[in-house]
Amino acid sequence: MSANGPQFPGLAGLVSGVVPPLTPAAHKGQAGRIGIMGGSLEYTGAPFYCAMAALRIGADLAHVFCHRDAAIPLKTYSPELIVHPLLDATDPLTELEEWLPRLHALVLGPGLGRRPQTFATLGHVLEAAKDRQLLLVLDADALFYLNENYDTIQGYSNALLTPNKVEFARLYRAVMKADMRAEGVTAEHVQQVAKRLGVTIACKGAVDVIASGDSIVHCEVAGSPRRCGGQGDVLSGAAAILLYWAYGTAAATREPPLYPPTVLAGWGACALTRRAANLAYTQRGRGTLTTDMLPFVPKAFSSLFEPKTK
Repeated sequence: MSANGPQFPGLAGLVSGVVPPLTPAAHKGQAGRIGIMGGSLEYTGAPFYCAMAALRIGADLAHVFCHRDAAIPLKTYSPELIVHPLLDATDPLTELEEWLPRLHALVLGPGLGRRPQTFATLGHVLEAAKDRQLLLVLDADALFYLNENYDTIQGYSNALLTPNKVEFARLYRAVMKADMRAEGVTAEHVQQVAKRLGVTIACKGAVDVIASGDSIVHCEVAGSPRRCGGQGDVLSGAAAILLYWAYGTAAATREPPLYPPTVLAGWGACALTRRAANLAYTQRGRGTLTTDMLPFVPKAFSSLFEPKTK
């Protein structure tokens, strides 16, 4: 099954259907506990944007598992973040595994870095997360890791990959053993790799393509011509919380869903990121930064996915 621009209202309605209602009976953590494995000496903004996007959409708690050098900056960015500086500890996996059972979804990659020790830890975390059937979003440096280790994610249907076209072209060359350049990526190529790996891929571009098995949808919600760094991190955080909500709705519904939860989460995250970027750009223009997008995330979410009131 497929969908494109004209079916945008229908897709937004399907995403709206997975959003849990706000109720006084809810308790802290019920709406989503999200983890982000990322943050290094060079990159502290990426996990911050990822975590804050999830929180601004409605996640209750966001944990960031980072390198020690990233911990203090992250703590000063926001008191909302729960920061664990353990990725360069002597035994990071043992400490991290204590937290995995408490998480509903885990984002791997934002600002992670590509040091060999970090990638070794990432491989172990992937296996531990799969053993627990944890919902996964892989972005940025985690996608680079997959270029030589894509077998670690193969067949894991709870995974959503969020590459841009350059990252996807690298992954295509690795998985399909064929030449590919970013400017040559098509929706068919995205679907080929998604099928080969048995995962869902949300490939970002002028038109975002979300593919999983026989399902393929496109996101053409108006965005922004300003392509500042960090927008992909907003998308990955949005994808994580939407993934948790979509899986929860699917588990509670007897009828088979029109699209897999990973596809709904991928499309919803793409749409929300585009709308937030568009709203920020209308005020900031050429000077728009991802920091400017975060205050617009709730408005973007409500305009797309909340019921309209008279």
